[in-house]
Amino acid sequence: MGMLDAQAERLGRGETVEFRPTGTSMAPLVNSRQRVRVAPADPALLEPGDIVLARVAGTVYLHLVSAVDRPRRRVQISNNRGHVNGWTGHDRVFGICVAVDDTPRPGAAAKLRTAEADSPGPG
Repeated sequence: MGMLDAQAERLGRGETVEFRPTGTSMAPLVNSRQRVRVAPADPALLEPGDIVLARVAGTVYLHLVSAVDRPRRRVQISNNRGHVNGWTGHDRVFGICVAVDDTPRPGAAAKLRTAEADSPGPG
């Protein structure tokens, strides 16, 4: 299991995580080794431009939401260089980046998963 898989697992348990991803595919939004804070997301609230931790075709990425398909409950994931990784379901979006080196990401705090979103409906 890779580092991003471990972070996805922690987010799935409702934890907020901090880590330093490597690579240049998200520069200048996230430069290699910058500290990011990622919190559990409500995928239904995501918009293009949000940075998320998501699994696409078996690989976990910290990449951009580049398109949203609300009726099919999925988002398209891309890097910041124009490469599209693919579509993934809401169930494979683990968290949203809320800060890079302690600088808040605009609008991200309003897209966090809440306890109400996690609890089952009446039944």
